[in-house]
Amino acid sequence: MTANSRIPLLPAEEYERRRRRANSALPSLWELLDAVKDPEIPAVSLWELGVLQDIALEEDVVIVTITPTYSGCPAMTVMAEDILQALAEAGYPGSRIVNRLSPAWSTSWMSDDAREKLRAYGIAPPGETDNTPVHCPRCGSGRVRNVSQFGSTACKALYQCGDCAELFDYFKPI
Repeated sequence: MTANSRIPLLPAEEYERRRRRANSALPSLWELLDAVKDPEIPAVSLWELGVLQDIALEEDVVIVTITPTYSGCPAMTVMAEDILQALAEAGYPGSRIVNRLSPAWSTSWMSDDAREKLRAYGIAPPGETDNTPVHCPRCGSGRVRNVSQFGSTACKALYQCGDCAELFDYFKPI
């Protein structure tokens, strides 16, 4: 069976996240927040990354639920601020952010679009496991070496390509 003929399986949490959005009575708010990007990787939205979990409206207050990519991620504060700013500019100044820690975020929640956008941005997307081969996002070579377990952020490792010699981040699978 080739990789292209496999039927991708979604983790139950990701299936539920997508279902919440598809069945939401607030599609315009979801679309509004699609414009909010990861501050460390502005090529991907918080939805594509899998951080944006739910949107609810209680009276006139928009409540947005997000899940951190990992405990202590410094970008989560900026993500929350960016969400609140986008909502305030759209006429929802009293919005709130809820951080949900369980279930823990996983790279399996990233959309295929997000993975491709990471690659185009110069970051090797996460593999399915720690043993998935890493390929250079610039030239596609699999002749790469790990330079450091930590790249530009703790969720990435630094690699170097043996063919094009470029250094690049690899988003570690979680």
